[in-house]
Amino acid sequence: MHIGVLTVPLSEQPLDETLDYLAGIGVETVELGCGGNPGDEHLDRERHLRDADARDELRDLLDDHGMAISALATHNNPLHPNEGPPEGGNSLTSGRESDRELREAIELADTLDVGTVTCFSGLPAGSPTDETPNWITAPWPPEHADALAYQWEVAIEYWSEIAEHAADHGVNVAIEMHPNMLVYEPHGLMRLREETNERIGANFDPSHLYWQGISVPDAIRYLGDAIHHVHAKDTRIYEPVNRTRGVLDTTDYADEPNRSWIFRTVGYGHGEVHWKEVVSTLRMVGYDGALSIEHEDSLTSAREGLEKAVELLQRAVFEEQPGEAFWTE
Repeated sequence: MHIGVLTVPLSEQPLDETLDYLAGIGVETVELGCGGNPGDEHLDRERHLRDADARDELRDLLDDHGMAISALATHNNPLHPNEGPPEGGNSLTSGRESDRELREAIELADTLDVGTVTCFSGLPAGSPTDETPNWITAPWPPEHADALAYQWEVAIEYWSEIAEHAADHGVNVAIEMHPNMLVYEPHGLMRLREETNERIGANFDPSHLYWQGISVPDAIRYLGDAIHHVHAKDTRIYEPVNRTRGVLDTTDYADEPNRSWIFRTVGYGHGEVHWKEVVSTLRMVGYDGALSIEHEDSLTSAREGLEKAVELLQRAVFEEQPGEAFWTE
């Protein structure tokens, strides 16, 4: 496995400086935003799609720093009912713009020989006449079950097209299971994969599973080879708040003392022993790709958070393939 970083927290500095810094702390791969919520400060999607020289420059820059790209990231909502222009420049609010970004990210990944695009499943409205996405978390009253059935119809039709597009370009689409998206847990991910093709899989981000009470090692075993990419990101549940507020917490992320959970740097939500189990279980199911650190810990700076995560993961990952057990020789 390789230690990687989603470079968004470092987007205020040029990619050259970012790669130099990351290589210096032991990072081997980068996940580059090229649209949607991650932005495109380090990879201008439209420019690199049309300009072969820009692609060559990017390859040379990566080679100079001994880096590879683990995935292109374009986290948005392609199932949003709003088909107009994005509000405030955010494609999470425009289904049409999100769809364009995702399709172009897949095409760009192909031209750059990058095997994976990370994204969200998106979330439709609850009916053909609704204008706002609707996250259904319970089947009752009955209209909620009806809305969920409608959403899956929309999603399967859309993602069947994207799966074919990805297959045509030889690219895997790795969906991050995320709250306020249709696919937010492993069973939903597997349903979407089974309804489309094997190009659709998981960007396995444990941070969103912890607060839902999902066992991360068990989820890894369940998903198996459906895991196309992994985010290394932690979550801490604060029990004194959780006992009265629960985990469906709408408290502002910046109000840390009053939230029942917050995202944390690797090792600050779950200890090193747990992360060694995560790495080992990933190896058991055949995953040998990047552990792409996504920094969203509001209690630490990006650099300090990334460096502490790298230090822990360096002790957890296996760099060599397992040898033949002596007792089987």
